[in-house]
Amino acid sequence: MGPNGEPELPSSGASGGASRDGGSSGAWGPSFSNLGFVEKLYFDYLSNADAVDPTWRTYFDGLPRVAPPPEGPFAAHPAGAVPLFPDGGRAAADAEVLQYRVDRMVEAYRERGHVHARLDPLGLERRNTEPIAPAAFGLGEADLDREVLVTTRSGPTTTTPRDLRSRLEETYCRSLGVELGHLHDVELRRWLEDRMERTGNHITLTPDVERFLLRKLTEAELFERFLGTRFLGAKRFSIEGAEGLVPLLELVIDRAVGHGVRDIAIGMAHRGRLNVLANVLGKPVKEIFAEFRDRAIVSSGGGDVKYHLGYQGEHATLEGAPVKVSLAFNPSHLEWINTVVQGKVRARQDRTKDLDRSGVMPILIHGDAAFAGQGMVAECLNMALLDGFTVGGTIHVVVNNQVGFTTSPRDARSTFYATDVARMLQIPVFHVNGEDLEAIAQAVLLAVDFRQRFHSDAVLDLWCYRKYGHNEGDEPAFTQPIMYRTIGNKLTLRQLHAAQLVQKKVMSQEDVDAIEADFKRKLEEAYSASAAIAVSPGPPVLEGVRARYRGGAIYGPSAQIATAVAKDVLAEVGRALTTVPPGFAVHPKISKLLEGRAEMAAGRRPVDWGMGETLAYGTLAWEGVRVRLTGQDTRRGTFSHRHAVLFDQHTGQPYSPLAHLRDGQGVVEVRDSPLSEAGVLGFEYGYSLEMPDGLTIWEAQFGDFVNAAQVIVDQFLSSSEAKWNRLSGLTLLLPHGMEGQGPEHSSARLERFLELSVEDNWQVMNLTTPAQIFHALRRQVLAPWRKPLVIMSPKSLLRHPEAVSSLAQFTDRGLECFLPDEVADPAAVTRVVLCSGKIYYELAAARVAQNARGVAIVRAEQLYPLNTDTLLAILSRYHEGCEVVWVQEEPRNMGAWEFMNLHLSPLLRGWCDFSCISRPPSASPAAGSATRHRLEQEGLVNQAISVSARVAVA
Repeated sequence: MGPNGEPELPSSGASGGASRDGGSSGAWGPSFSNLGFVEKLYFDYLSNADAVDPTWRTYFDGLPRVAPPPEGPFAAHPAGAVPLFPDGGRAAADAEVLQYRVDRMVEAYRERGHVHARLDPLGLERRNTEPIAPAAFGLGEADLDREVLVTTRSGPTTTTPRDLRSRLEETYCRSLGVELGHLHDVELRRWLEDRMERTGNHITLTPDVERFLLRKLTEAELFERFLGTRFLGAKRFSIEGAEGLVPLLELVIDRAVGHGVRDIAIGMAHRGRLNVLANVLGKPVKEIFAEFRDRAIVSSGGGDVKYHLGYQGEHATLEGAPVKVSLAFNPSHLEWINTVVQGKVRARQDRTKDLDRSGVMPILIHGDAAFAGQGMVAECLNMALLDGFTVGGTIHVVVNNQVGFTTSPRDARSTFYATDVARMLQIPVFHVNGEDLEAIAQAVLLAVDFRQRFHSDAVLDLWCYRKYGHNEGDEPAFTQPIMYRTIGNKLTLRQLHAAQLVQKKVMSQEDVDAIEADFKRKLEEAYSASAAIAVSPGPPVLEGVRARYRGGAIYGPSAQIATAVAKDVLAEVGRALTTVPPGFAVHPKISKLLEGRAEMAAGRRPVDWGMGETLAYGTLAWEGVRVRLTGQDTRRGTFSHRHAVLFDQHTGQPYSPLAHLRDGQGVVEVRDSPLSEAGVLGFEYGYSLEMPDGLTIWEAQFGDFVNAAQVIVDQFLSSSEAKWNRLSGLTLLLPHGMEGQGPEHSSARLERFLELSVEDNWQVMNLTTPAQIFHALRRQVLAPWRKPLVIMSPKSLLRHPEAVSSLAQFTDRGLECFLPDEVADPAAVTRVVLCSGKIYYELAAARVAQNARGVAIVRAEQLYPLNTDTLLAILSRYHEGCEVVWVQEEPRNMGAWEFMNLHLSPLLRGWCDFSCISRPPSASPAAGSATRHRLEQEGLVNQAISVSARVAVA
């Protein structure tokens, strides 16, 4: 290197800064470490040779003429283009430099033009970004009128940098900005650039469309104004300031229908929900008004507030094309509806055999603060392209109010845009000014076309504002005084658009007034009709396949469901489950497992848990039932017990015996999920809503991992029937049991599920035999009711030698809510131990070891609904005054004790004492020390079996 840090110039004695190129000329060239610097010198030389040291100039004069490489993938000279300077020489070099600089400018607009777009309808946003100026690329004023090459769809053509810059400004920097810089997929980027640049990112709206959009804006604005005056002070979470959302949704639906979409599912939070219900989905306005009057008698269940309710209706596009549009019921937990809607869409696609996933489309409407702040968004986006969860693309609409409740963007996110999390995918993000309807229409066109073409998501970031506070009774000027001073002086979007149409002579002012008067009349009529609604219409009646199932009480004449399977069917299914294709290289350990399962199916050895569970899936699929099981490591099973999908040890090719039982069987999907609980559980809940005739299961890696999805459990699974009359048959498998693995891998928090158990809202089980899991899973499909099923699934019992069932228990019996003691002599029993789950086997072993003939052990298999009649019948075998003890592994303040005590103590009072043996109350579910666990376990088991002293009554 020279004294100024530059590479030494080539000379006869140089050895460090340059090296011999190996040719016969003996020429010297730069060393590898200096290539970057020398490349800059070379481009300086091409621009002005006299500005380069004479020695380097001599060196560069001897190099072949090669065009500089473009920075972007599409800015280079097209192959075979006619040179502007066919004579070559200095003029050609000068043209190449000019072209290179123009190409850099083009790429700058493509990658950074959105930063300069005019997005904020309030005009308050200030961005400290450098302008895209020609001088920044070495283009002088004289260069702007010279000819350069550009590539168009019809081939290469010429233009001037000045004209090109004007076109790029129009395309990328007006009221529609598009993020492309993160796209490294050449096909996606080429398609988007071509679509935008050949139209200047404009679309021509016909007069009919413009009038239609004005009508939708009128409906949106007047609806809110009517609610605000007739129901003064009532919360409505109005759409005002974001009225552009209504025409946007209409345009999305219209474009989607043009692509063949016939079913659209929408998910959104409460902001603008009532308006979307009335003016997009067509929910009768009189019903909404009746909900505001709040005088109606609720027909059933607890119901929900009006701005959480959903709806499904038939929608007609501007041309009259029909399409089903639904809005999912949603709690206040903003983004948690995302994967629920996607699960619903996936199920509808599966039911209609929409294999390319183009006929059913989800739309998710987000708030700007929630999209940036809620982790569910990232989970939802991560699932977008996974085989087990893709829906062919989601249209995301971010209603960008530029505030979250009272929090400004600078305090709500660390990113430049609220949508930056979406850059994790190869998808475009369209930022659009919410008051430019033509830009909205163009963004919608690109987004929907992109979704249908590439089966991937697209994001529409609708920049708008919130006219009032978080709700209409809130004062936003406390925290955003400048913003709300500006908002107070603004015309509405309807007023702006109407003025434009009048100015363009598309409509007269009389026409505008007539539209307003007509809709006001309809609102008044609906308001009058709402007074006559004496009974709340309640949630929509279940239709289609869902109409075959019911909610309500589980017990009754239909409580006993026939779940047994004929022996010959079990044999056929078992044979298929243990057969692999010829030449398929099975892992040696799996080969041994399959041999053992073949013996189980043939009745030559007892059935273990893995085979009992797999037989449930297999027999249901044999009968034509769709089975879907997802979760982390579900194909193999966390504890390596399932092996529902096998892998060829030579090729890695997967094979699922469950999918190859016989022709005409039900589809079986066993999918490993991403490392996510909330997103995946929400997806499976949504799937179960639309697939009530199938078996849908989510399995946690460990039971306590469901903690990360508590919102789905609380707001959807446990309460959706009571709030929304939505019936789900989703099954949860939650590995549970105290086995010395520490606080985090022991408890599935059984107590939480039992605490939420009421009104037969779901079923909670802690099963102990393979036959029981077989019958429980089959009953979940064959029963006429649809209720979630929560199973505390085992870990150690998967290989416990005593946790097996005979084949007769699959062919001759059904699910039993309690398993009575079949060993103890009732006449000799002085203590009845009630328990649930795997502790039974430890108690049974201790009873044998201690020869405790006076102890009977009764297993509670179904904890909820608690079939007390069956339990009392079992207890009646024993003499009055016999001690009844509930025994659990969990600390006293956890597990099932509080629930059992609440429901059994009143029934047993006066007949026997009822008490509990457990670990002492604890803040942590289990000890971290394996030794301590063992000592605690031995102590409570021995206390339960020993009858030398009675247990103190709780």
